[in-house]
Amino acid sequence: MNALHALLNGVVDYAGLFPPAALSMTEAVQNYARYLQDDSRWALARFVVPVARLQEFFDSFYALPSDSRNQIWLLSALAGNDVESDLKRIDEFNARFSCDALIDAIELKAASVDEILRLSVPKSLATYVEIPIAQNPEALIEALARKGFRAKARTGGVSAEAFPSPEQLARFIFLCAKRQTPFKATAGLHHPIRASYRLTYEPDSPSGTMFGFLNVLLAAVFALEGMSEADLAALLSETSPEAFHFDDGTARWRSFVAQTDAIERARAQFAISFGSCSFEEPIADLKNLQLLER
Repeated sequence: MNALHALLNGVVDYAGLFPPAALSMTEAVQNYARYLQDDSRWALARFVVPVARLQEFFDSFYALPSDSRNQIWLLSALAGNDVESDLKRIDEFNARFSCDALIDAIELKAASVDEILRLSVPKSLATYVEIPIAQNPEALIEALARKGFRAKARTGGVSAEAFPSPEQLARFIFLCAKRQTPFKATAGLHHPIRASYRLTYEPDSPSGTMFGFLNVLLAAVFALEGMSEADLAALLSETSPEAFHFDDGTARWRSFVAQTDAIERARAQFAISFGSCSFEEPIADLKNLQLLER
């Protein structure tokens, strides 16, 4: 496995139900089924679905041709305000359908240490808790570490205001590495390298500066290797594709080098995935940059 494949292996949680794509359940399920058969399926991770829409998922999933259901789908379920009720629904879903589709991850939100400490989730579910990162999140990340939960950071959205600064995201990644707290990112990571892109798919969409998923993932790798918070912010701010290089043994950003085994370790234990409402756009961009073969 070369360095780029190690960095991106099983990295994209497909969130086609969410903006800016905001597809119907049928469209999103059909897309995911198609991606599982695609040559790029090695980069695909879970299907993201709200607990409140599990019945819709059931209907769309079992409407697929049987050959589209020849492997177990892994799902990440977004909980609502009534977490206890949602956990019961997840248990019921897994008891009935785990031979075909299995919820093995749950995503929640918390804005305070007390909220995090009150959460009770079975250890059978990988638990991601989305926390605010505009202010110093160290106490929140410490609480997540105490509970054995994983962190989730919002890295964008459909408006420029939804994007954190490079310094805020660098601090989040640095603190997660300090506390050995795995994390996932969500929103605004459709493209490999940081640049200005359209924020939605509407013809009159405004543009904004988005983070690159290569920037974010490499920042996680280097954070575990001891990179400073200032250098992480510089990496997250990088806009030149020529500053990145991947080969069979290493990934490089400017003078910083990561070996493939360090990348694999970071992906397995730290930077778990990122959610994207598009799977095709990230893959197409990688091909356009000649990082992947067409």
